[in-house]
Amino acid sequence: MHRSIKPALSLQSVRPPAGFCMTLAAAWLLASPAGWADFIGDKKITLSTTNLYFNRDYRSGPDDRKEWGQGFALNARSGYTEGTVGVGIDAIGWFAVKLDSGSGRTRTGLFPRHDDGHSADEYSRLGLVGKLKLSQTELRYGSHVMDNPLVASSTSRLMPQTFEGATLGSLEWADLSLSAGRLSKVIGRDSTNAEKLQLSSSNGRYPGGIEADDFSFVGADYRFNENYSGRYWYGELDDIYRQHFFGLTSSHKLGTGTLKSDWRLTTSHDSGKHKAGKVDNRAFNAMLSYKLQNGHGLSAGWQQMSGDTAMAYIAGSDPYLINYVQISDFANAGERSWQARYDYDFAAIGVPGLTFMTRYLRGDHAKIGTTRERGKEWERNIDIRYTVQQGVLKNAYVRWRNAVSRTDLADDMDENRVYIGYSYSW
Repeated sequence: MHRSIKPALSLQSVRPPAGFCMTLAAAWLLASPAGWADFIGDKKITLSTTNLYFNRDYRSGPDDRKEWGQGFALNARSGYTEGTVGVGIDAIGWFAVKLDSGSGRTRTGLFPRHDDGHSADEYSRLGLVGKLKLSQTELRYGSHVMDNPLVASSTSRLMPQTFEGATLGSLEWADLSLSAGRLSKVIGRDSTNAEKLQLSSSNGRYPGGIEADDFSFVGADYRFNENYSGRYWYGELDDIYRQHFFGLTSSHKLGTGTLKSDWRLTTSHDSGKHKAGKVDNRAFNAMLSYKLQNGHGLSAGWQQMSGDTAMAYIAGSDPYLINYVQISDFANAGERSWQARYDYDFAAIGVPGLTFMTRYLRGDHAKIGTTRERGKEWERNIDIRYTVQQGVLKNAYVRWRNAVSRTDLADDMDENRVYIGYSYSW
């Protein structure tokens, strides 16, 4: 879809409820002069830069997608005013400039597109968050980069996908974290427009353009002991689907290494007005990983979709799946997939900061639409990264991500991404 571009600087249109604004203002005004010392003294400011070259080669069919850009992010987080209820404000500004592109090479997720098909030369966004803190419980309202089992922002381009709404987090009890929230709008990673939430319809899994007024969730994470942790989350995309997530992770010393496991089950069913029709999916996935002290790591994963439909999640977000990788998510109706992965940390041979990862995934029995045929797909990824460990350029990094995808379900692709980044905090 062609979309016009808003002016370069877009302030996300977050309109907090009147009650929240009044509480924030009252706590702010009642703070003592001494209390402002914590508000200012506990601040943290981080400047991050990301240079990204993106090249997706469709082996047959659409034009290749090739763009190059430079992104900047300035993240300012205040402390809290002193008092029973602490008040704070966070702000983050993003700016991206195009270095190379062209008609027919857009749609990479790096830049918005003009009506003529060309990408914008530059664009920017500003996200604001008002926050209140009582003891170990924090209420935040504004712009969020989400990261939980039910909704996770896509962060693999120059700007992240952001959500507008309210979140509540509590750490009042040892080893227990409680969360809740309601999100009402989303801004895509290559957009400045706040839009309604939609159900992901990739590969024609669900009807396109199905919108929801909000997404609500609650969650609990509990650490049983030093070896085991569990999670339960519940969420609902209004009038489209409701979802339960169950997770269990473990970590044990075994021989000269560490054995870890990650077990996940997400169940999805249609709800309310059933705007997308039937939603019926159970996504089971698990990963076993063994990391040796000599830098080597081996992992094996299994993922299976049960039920009549594909896994349901919010459009543009990253599904919380073991086999969600660089290109595919292996989450079509009925699909079964496995993963084999190898990691190496070169710190073991005296090169700290250099890491290597490769993995291979294969899926079959995938069902698309009303066809009775069952599709299959495979993907191979390579990821090499080096991060400077000390000196003036500490935290600077260069990263190459490569993917090859072959599938009966969509277009075959070869993809390369090269990142060069740096961050500095004060």
